[in-house]
Amino acid sequence: MKNLKLFSEISQNIQLHSTDEVVRFAAYDIDQSRFFFASSTNFVYALHLSSFQNGGACALPVEVCSIDLEAEDSITAFDYLAEKESLLIGTSRGLLLVHDVESNVTELVGNIEGGVKCVSPSPTGDLLGLVTGFSQLLVMTYDWALMYERPLAEVPEGVYVREADDLSVSCGGVSISWRGDGKYFATMGEVYESGCMYKKIKIWESDSGALQSSSETKDFMKGILEWMPSGAKIAAVYKRKSDDGCPSIAFFERNGLERSSFRVGEPGDANVSFETLKWNSASDLLAGVVSCNTHDAIRVWYFSNNHWYLKHEIRYPKEAGVMVMWDPTKPLQLLCWTLAGQVTVCNFMWVTAVMEDSTAFVVDDSKILVTPLSLSLMPPPMHLFSLSFSSAIRDIAYYSRNSKNCLAVFLSDGNLSFVEFPAPSTWEDLEGRDFNVEISDCKTALGSLVHLLWLDVHTLLCVSAYGSSQNKCLSSGSYETELHGSYLQEVEVVCYEDHVPDQVTCSGFEASVTCQTLLESPAMALTWNPSKPDSAFVEFEGGKVLGYASRSGIMETRVSDDSVCFPSTCPWVRVAQADAGRVLKPLICGLDDMGRLYINGKSLCNNCSSFSFYSELANEVVTHLIILTKQDFLFIVDTKDVLQGEVALGNVYFVIDGRRRDEENMSYVNIWERGAKVVGVLNGDEAAVILQTMRGNLECIYPRKLVLSAITNALAQQRFKDALNLVRRHRIDFNVIVDLYGWQAFLQSAVEFVQQVNNLNHVTEFVCAMKNEDVTETLYKKFSFSKKGDRVFEVKDRRGNKVSSVLQAIRKALEEQIPESPSRELCILTTLARSDPPAIEESLLRIKSVREMELLNTSDDSRKKSCPSAEEALKHLLWLLDADAVFEAALGLYDLNLAAIVALNSQRDPKEFLPYLQELERMAEPVMHFNIDIRLQRFDSALKNIVSAGDSYFPDSMNLMKKNPQLFPLGLQLITEPEKKQAVLEAWADHLADEKRFEDAATTYLCCSRLEKASKAYRECGDWSGVLRVGALMKLGKDEILKLAYELCEEVNALGKPGEAAKIALEYCGDISGGISLLINAREWEEALRVAFLHTADGLVSAVKNSAIECAVVLVSEFKESIEKVAKYLTRYLAVRQRRLLLAAKLKSEERSVNDLDDDTASEASSNLSGMSAYTLGTRRGSAASVSSSTASTKARDLRRQRKSGKIRAGSAGEEMALVEHLKGMRMTEGGKRELKSLLVCLVTLGETESAQKLQQTAENFQVAQVAAVELADDTVSSESVDEQVYCFERYVQKTRSTARDSDDAFSWMLKVFVTPT
Repeated sequence: MKNLKLFSEISQNIQLHSTDEVVRFAAYDIDQSRFFFASSTNFVYALHLSSFQNGGACALPVEVCSIDLEAEDSITAFDYLAEKESLLIGTSRGLLLVHDVESNVTELVGNIEGGVKCVSPSPTGDLLGLVTGFSQLLVMTYDWALMYERPLAEVPEGVYVREADDLSVSCGGVSISWRGDGKYFATMGEVYESGCMYKKIKIWESDSGALQSSSETKDFMKGILEWMPSGAKIAAVYKRKSDDGCPSIAFFERNGLERSSFRVGEPGDANVSFETLKWNSASDLLAGVVSCNTHDAIRVWYFSNNHWYLKHEIRYPKEAGVMVMWDPTKPLQLLCWTLAGQVTVCNFMWVTAVMEDSTAFVVDDSKILVTPLSLSLMPPPMHLFSLSFSSAIRDIAYYSRNSKNCLAVFLSDGNLSFVEFPAPSTWEDLEGRDFNVEISDCKTALGSLVHLLWLDVHTLLCVSAYGSSQNKCLSSGSYETELHGSYLQEVEVVCYEDHVPDQVTCSGFEASVTCQTLLESPAMALTWNPSKPDSAFVEFEGGKVLGYASRSGIMETRVSDDSVCFPSTCPWVRVAQADAGRVLKPLICGLDDMGRLYINGKSLCNNCSSFSFYSELANEVVTHLIILTKQDFLFIVDTKDVLQGEVALGNVYFVIDGRRRDEENMSYVNIWERGAKVVGVLNGDEAAVILQTMRGNLECIYPRKLVLSAITNALAQQRFKDALNLVRRHRIDFNVIVDLYGWQAFLQSAVEFVQQVNNLNHVTEFVCAMKNEDVTETLYKKFSFSKKGDRVFEVKDRRGNKVSSVLQAIRKALEEQIPESPSRELCILTTLARSDPPAIEESLLRIKSVREMELLNTSDDSRKKSCPSAEEALKHLLWLLDADAVFEAALGLYDLNLAAIVALNSQRDPKEFLPYLQELERMAEPVMHFNIDIRLQRFDSALKNIVSAGDSYFPDSMNLMKKNPQLFPLGLQLITEPEKKQAVLEAWADHLADEKRFEDAATTYLCCSRLEKASKAYRECGDWSGVLRVGALMKLGKDEILKLAYELCEEVNALGKPGEAAKIALEYCGDISGGISLLINAREWEEALRVAFLHTADGLVSAVKNSAIECAVVLVSEFKESIEKVAKYLTRYLAVRQRRLLLAAKLKSEERSVNDLDDDTASEASSNLSGMSAYTLGTRRGSAASVSSSTASTKARDLRRQRKSGKIRAGSAGEEMALVEHLKGMRMTEGGKRELKSLLVCLVTLGETESAQKLQQTAENFQVAQVAAVELADDTVSSESVDEQVYCFERYVQKTRSTARDSDDAFSWMLKVFVTPT
């Protein structure tokens, strides 16, 4: 679904030597882009295509050389040999010449009997085919060695064959055509059959010369033969008898069989003949020179969907003798030349036939096939209706703005035609019709139009060329001017006929040129400027873009901030109007031949094959850029991202490799048809991209990003019905409607939602899809949802129940806005069933009310008609919910009849539920309720019901509370009788005791006066005070209390609480010596000394003193040993760290990563380099003031093993971190600090100041060393080098000692009197 557009046409003239000299042959040099022409006077002209410049029919700079031939000899065959960089020339006298272009030397390489009719080098450059004047085929090498000779003609003996007396043939009559790989070639030979001479195609094998196949004999025209470069088909021209002499282009396979054909011209048009056929290098376009009655025409055909389209026609006068050749390297560049030496370079481009409003105008000869894709997605040649014109169509322009739809068509005969369409909504009535469009009345010369663009409904902007020979074939007014060159001109269009609504206006138009501007350089593209009325952008050769204002006739360079200059010429240019922060800004998009896409002059994508625009709004503001890459990936890019520069420029963002496909699978669409192109976009809520595959069929895809954008736009405009239809059509999660702006905001619009949708089935679908999840952050989190219109995103509150709240709002809206009906009732039941949690009981109550109404058999028919039957409603509820849950909910209502109905409708076996229901029916109501509650595990309700059943069911109440202990508080409230209440309390206390909650159990026992059990519970939890209190309540004797106190003292001391045991011994047992001994064991030195002084016994004070001195000596020894350990561990750590850093530096110098080395290998190497032995010293359990062991690490498995064994394994992978953790674990504990300070105070009180001072200094030295070592280790862990001067342990010790004494926490245990000055 595309049209072939001529976007550049440059003509130049060769200055021939004489007026009667004509150009007969042409050859092309691919390497240097040179054209060689051979004239009738044996001159060879060489020109470079790079020398083509704009300027009309001026003379070209050419290189001229003369081929020295005899007077009666002339050139009859001409080609260029790239391997020899020479021209191959054949003459009518049989001379075979090689002309070196650079040295201008001609060499005779052979003499062919009968003359040379044509020469044709093979594509592989190793063989040369030659046809003589006697129809002999010669195949030779480039060394001029003949490989074989074959006759082409099949003429019986005695039949006259004309001699080779007239070999003046043009290059269009070449009868040798090679396949692209050079393995086969085809020839056209004469065959005598039924008294007439016909021709047939013969297929030869190039290496052996064997005849592979031949076609049937037909009336082929002029020996025209052209093998498609891809090798699929061979094109030829012959006349069919059934078409009254009208020629047809036929396509043959290598086996000689005809595959297909199509007629050229109308039936009976016998005057149409062909001069040549040429395939382009891509094998998709076939160009031919067709000779008609009044003119010659270059026609270009294209094949798609099993149909041949005539896509372009360029007319020349018959006397021009035009010939054509495709550029071998550029598939869309056609080279034309005339006998008079005018050379024209025609650059074509494919443009989409789908316009901005999704209407397709497909050009086919003199017809335009019209299909509005928004109504029907049908690929051409199928169409809705067609437009017929007087001649072939060269260019079109479509206007679709301000409720006007107009089409301007430039025809190959130079005329303009205009069509005005009715409103698109009425186009369905035009199906199958064909409209004949009249040419417009034009009073001024139009020239040869290249580009067409509507500025407004009455003004057409175009680029026109004047002065070329083809202008003579245009309409009469076109050549009655002295203008030469290219002009940018405005054409005013006026219609003198009234437009009839719902009809197509095809006549009554008049056109006149109102403004002309001479172009100094070729214009490559015209595009409308949506930002300014009656203005456009013009792109010139080289990529420069200028603005054009209507009726001014001048070009205005755009302001510097918005200036645009593409780095290269972009044939495909389109302008979009994008929203840049509430300011509309034009986006000028250009695509060049190499697939580079530019936005406002900056590169966006380097591998783009086609692009388009999408607008989700009703205006002309474009919101998304559609890009299809050469990798067949379709990208949807937000224009705001392009304006803000968030899309990576260049090829990085748009190239998908295997690793990115899984990570970014939402950012693009993988097109399954290789080579497909974007031909159109359906804007607005359609949100579709139309692709055309290589086979010609149309595919319509709906990218998820566009669909979500359309949904967002619909919700922003409060168009809930449209949004819901989009969600249903494209299988989007319904939760998007609620989550996009927050479900709290949706609650306010629930009434509007129900009113707009007005379809209970759709509302039911919506309700069933609700879930407690924000899909914009889960399922669609990779899509960006931007703010639309004046609506602001609500702050999404994650508190509350989304499903229940939304469904409640929907249910309320249904009850208020929708009249009563069975469908409404079912929808309301759905909202109840889908709530979270499901409101099953409320649903059953509504069904129960319907059932009761049916049982009453009231005469209110309107009420019955407005509600579904109870059975229907129940089946609907069972379809939504689990049948067991509904049955249990029915039981929970204590309605056995309703439960039976539920069971029957859920297809349960009556043998299963009827006995149970009958048994319940025979019970008393409280007991029935109790049993139902037990089944449903509603224990609170069960307890209330069984208590209300009477005293005879008290054991059941007790059993229920014992099985469900959480019911004891409720049972105490329900049971008021004292005896039963005491039993409940005792049972509760027993449960607490079983749960090892002895303190709570003791308190509960006291509430029910169970003192022995309370005492036992206190004793179990170690509360000696509670035991003695309960003993007093039990009125125990003095001896019993004393005995109990001794037992408690031993038990508490055994539990590791000597301080508590000392309190019992002193207060209840009167054992002063034992109490002091226990205080010493508890390291409560100050309290022990106080008690000793209290009882004024020298023996007691001496015992405390001796114990304190002994403990001080032990602690001094332990602190000194710990200081040695700190130094040892720190030294080992620094050695391991240094070796590991050296090893890492060595590996890095060898361009190897330390991560590639196994951790065990690295650590072992480090250990071997260090030369230090493993650890042999274990930790020893000391007093409570000793250093605590290091804590275990939860992350390293081997470290946990080391901690369990009390050792650090030298050379292990985690040795470094283990050493650091061990140093940190040697810190002084808070309990040790308290005990140490208490001991120091005790020693000072007893006069042992020297011991106290020595102990404090040793402990301080240890703590300073440990803190300094940890700080040094932390600093070196993150360092890449270990400098001995920077990381010096002594410096860290001095720093720590000077700052630590000011700390109130770490060194708060020290006595100020013993602090030494720093």
